[in-house]
Amino acid sequence: MVTAKGQTIDGVGLGLRWDFIDEILELKPALPFIEVSPENYMGRGGHYDEALERAKDLWPIVTHGLTMSLGGVDPLREDYLAGLRDFIARTGSPWHSDHLCFSTFGGVVLHDLLPLAFKRSEVVRVADRIKRAQDAIGRPMAVENVSFYLHPGKREMTEAEFIASVCEAADCGLMLDVNNAWVNATNFGYDVDEWMRTIPLDRVVQMHVAGHDWFSEPSTGGANDFVLGERPADLSKHEGMLIVDTHGSDVAGEVMALLERTLEKTGPVPVLLERDQSIPPLDELLAEVRRIDEVWQRATAKHGRRASARAVGEGAR
Repeated sequence: MVTAKGQTIDGVGLGLRWDFIDEILELKPALPFIEVSPENYMGRGGHYDEALERAKDLWPIVTHGLTMSLGGVDPLREDYLAGLRDFIARTGSPWHSDHLCFSTFGGVVLHDLLPLAFKRSEVVRVADRIKRAQDAIGRPMAVENVSFYLHPGKREMTEAEFIASVCEAADCGLMLDVNNAWVNATNFGYDVDEWMRTIPLDRVVQMHVAGHDWFSEPSTGGANDFVLGERPADLSKHEGMLIVDTHGSDVAGEVMALLERTLEKTGPVPVLLERDQSIPPLDELLAEVRRIDEVWQRATAKHGRRASARAVGEGAR
């Protein structure tokens, strides 16, 4: 894939986080691309602007939003979309992604990604919002599947059918979060490979991978709060446990395997590692990027397409 500036977006990139931004700008690892969330930079100036400019000179950038609230009932925020359009143009991102969820209500940002009802009427309503957002920002949109822990009301279709219907109606791309897909399938007990066969893999423009954690119900006290637990040896037996998409641990082996199976179908779609909690030293993060890149290279080589132009984690050229 090629950006508006002619830069190649492929291979395995890393989500830029403030915990390590100074170190990564100093180290300048040869990443194929990075991902930034505009909300962390827009209207802030100072060190934020300076860091973004330095990052832009080192790596191709893709943008990934947090608060567009594509499934919300509040009107789309015109001032936010105008600022987002300028930010995306500044970074040269070839597309912009945000979550297929609602994250605002009554003008308040909820700081959570809440699922939508899987209904035909919602397909029409949300697709219209995506098309209007896409027109406003001047870039193709991609929507991301989210993790959720309770089914959002009465369903007329499965989550995978809902995603496929929205992408078709909006004629938009899909940001496929492989960890979210695995977490939902395991929590709710359905076949993630069947889920993958239902979503429109031909619309996937990028993938996310991240870590998750296992939580168990407390055995005493009658509290409703889950507590951090251990991954069961037999994944088919996890009654009383909940898997949460925390972005706080290494990518699980099952998710890596699902990523490889999916890349074998899609071909060389760019993949990004997200880490937001319990962030390890940068050298450990880059080592994980390299492990994911090995999966990417192996899976995409079967398509006879070129591999990443440069090795991940080495010094920038």
